[in-house]
Amino acid sequence: MNDPKDAAPKDAAPKDLGDETPIQRALRLKKAAIDAKPKPPRGGKFQREQSAAMAAGVSKPWMKR
Repeated sequence: MNDPKDAAPKDAAPKDLGDETPIQRALRLKKAAIDAKPKPPRGGKFQREQSAAMAAGVSKPWMKR
């Protein structure tokens, strides 16, 4: 029967990858590698520090009028 505990997770790779093209395989592996990398913290002090950083044009005095 269809027991939810027996179902594979949504992010699990399909078992039949024989019809997968090399480009699809490369994209799947690339996405898996990106997802495996640690993510920067979100919110809180880190976000305030990032938003308070120097504006892009401030360090270019020749861009001012």
